[in-house]
Amino acid sequence: MEALSRTVARLRPWPVRGKPLPNLLFFTDPERTPDPERAAERLPIGAAVVFRAFGAPDAAARGRRLRQITRRRGLTLLVGADAALALEIEADGLHLPERLAAQAPDLRVAHPDWLITLAAHDLAAALAGAATGADALVVSPVFPSRSPSAGAPLGVDGLKQIVEAVEAPVYALGGVRADTATLLLDTGIVGIAAVEALSA
Repeated sequence: MEALSRTVARLRPWPVRGKPLPNLLFFTDPERTPDPERAAERLPIGAAVVFRAFGAPDAAARGRRLRQITRRRGLTLLVGADAALALEIEADGLHLPERLAAQAPDLRVAHPDWLITLAAHDLAAALAGAATGADALVVSPVFPSRSPSAGAPLGVDGLKQIVEAVEAPVYALGGVRADTATLLLDTGIVGIAAVEALSA
């Protein structure tokens, strides 16, 4: 985590509605990050937690614990895919999977202060996602990933092509670790996102 923090500190800040976007996103996963609270306690100030509950029965309770930690530590809290849960735990916004991209415009109207990020897995999805008015895109997988849903990696060149094609800020996700993150410094991304690399 310390190495990733040093790397993202070298990226250019990108303000949205007068506040800089987090440059480091920690994506929770019930299987791969069983103790997200511990990871949240160690994240650098200014980072963000993307809480993905995937319908877990204790989602609200765990979300409230993460909300307490993120408030105390100056972190941003986003909820994955579930606007009702985001409202319930008073999150700072929402992360939408690519399949829910069409919801972004209505969510922006309903929650103008929310930070809304959107997943994109190829150039076409990134272009469509940027057109929805989402605040940022999370592009993946950049490198080979252990995620069961990950497709073929885009590589550094594929990521850079997307960054150059869209006006929205872009995060890199998928196989991003201390040894791969430095390869992304010249791609134009606003930040990096990770699952296991930030929970170890």
